[in-house]
Amino acid sequence: MIREIIAAVLFILGVMVFITATFGVYKFKYVLNRMHAAAIGDTLGILLVVSGGVVYYGFAFISLKLILTLVFLWIASPVASHFIAKLEYTTDPEAEGEEFKTMTLKDLEKEETK
Repeated sequence: MIREIIAAVLFILGVMVFITATFGVYKFKYVLNRMHAAAIGDTLGILLVVSGGVVYYGFAFISLKLILTLVFLWIASPVASHFIAKLEYTTDPEAEGEEFKTMTLKDLEKEETK
């Protein structure tokens, strides 16, 4: 009974994180802010939901599968979000904050000679 209550709380918290991330995606105007809200909600929401599944099923083979799924998603999701954000930032001519753009060695040499 206690295990089911803990699992339900984790599931509810995970769903609340997903809902909050969804509002963040629609509220922010700049695409990188949207991606940040989605990525944070994705990783934290998945952690809570999968943790709820592990608590609910207890010590079983399905818990191992859930943990391995969590590890895979925690590796793949942030990496994919980073590459998409980097691609958007480097291809957007109106991107804000030029100081955050990637500089090459030639760019650094030009800055030093100024």
